[in-house]
Amino acid sequence: MQLEKANVLLFTRAMGLGGTENVVLQLCDFLYPRVSNLIVCSCGGVHVKRLEEIGITHYCIPDIIDKNPVSVLKVFTKLRKIISEEHINVIHTHHRMAAFYISVSGLYRTRFFVNTSHNTFHDKIKLTQLAYKHAHLIACGETVKQNLINKFQISSRRITVIHNAVKAFEGRIVIDKLLEELHADGCFIVGNVGRLSRQKGMEYFIRAIPLIIHKHPEARFVIAGTGEDDQKLKDLSIKEGIQEYLYFLGYRNDIQNLMCQLDLIVLSSLWEGLPLTPIEAYSVGKTVVATAVDGTVEIIRDGIDGCLISPQNSEEIAEKVNYLIENPDRKRNMEIQAVERYREEFSYEKLMDSYIKYYEEL
Repeated sequence: MQLEKANVLLFTRAMGLGGTENVVLQLCDFLYPRVSNLIVCSCGGVHVKRLEEIGITHYCIPDIIDKNPVSVLKVFTKLRKIISEEHINVIHTHHRMAAFYISVSGLYRTRFFVNTSHNTFHDKIKLTQLAYKHAHLIACGETVKQNLINKFQISSRRITVIHNAVKAFEGRIVIDKLLEELHADGCFIVGNVGRLSRQKGMEYFIRAIPLIIHKHPEARFVIAGTGEDDQKLKDLSIKEGIQEYLYFLGYRNDIQNLMCQLDLIVLSSLWEGLPLTPIEAYSVGKTVVATAVDGTVEIIRDGIDGCLISPQNSEEIAEKVNYLIENPDRKRNMEIQAVERYREEFSYEKLMDSYIKYYEEL
């Protein structure tokens, strides 16, 4: 396909704060100047404003996971209208329910239909098989590809792996006053970045804090993110008696800038597709202590550029954090390796080249 003749619809559930939405934004960044027309369809979210800034049209539709018959009918109706009026010839979905709508409606006919799978799943077998039946499939990592093959019996020949990536941080560091004050007081700052939800395992990070400060009272901790478990996690910090050591920063739109000012990053997730957090950390030369789940193990090489631990294990989090506090030379070497890992495998340029080549070969 000649990109300049492509009228592309990027169809996802929402334009919120997750990794999937970041990938959609990245596609917008480098596809927008190269294709004839590019639009995004979702139920909305904070990143809609970013789309407007780029100059990309966003169509708001009902939430695609809503099973109400009225909502379902509205989605079908709006999709048909959008695709017809915008002369769409490439549909790229980023949620299995989005793919389901395209497949069931037959809107894939006479068009190129692509789906990027951003996570592993173990439920809704028949629905997923139907959703992906007519799609060219992209997996964000080898673990996600194997999940599609083993759980949903999809042929490996239909699946291409394109790793998630982030842009290099090239701006000026904007000093965070809190972190500046903590460093001035001689503190070692450990950060955890992600949605405050069960998936991210923040409770295990919080429970590790007393075990760390017992050996290293100079350690301080920050959590950046929002989510449904916000109050639950704040209550847990009080219960653990560590509220003077832990700071909840809320939503941040400057994650790489923030990471530049941390000493160490923890990723305590219970499951992932191919998480952006370690890639973001590596892009600014920081190493990561992370749970050895799904796609995370495709990024982090244990003992080389980061440390892998068991999920749901506060003791292991504390053990590795304490080790890196006590071995600064080892940590520095891991940070050097982390930057190299980013440049070789997870740079924005590699993502861009892979997607452009994929589109051109459709």
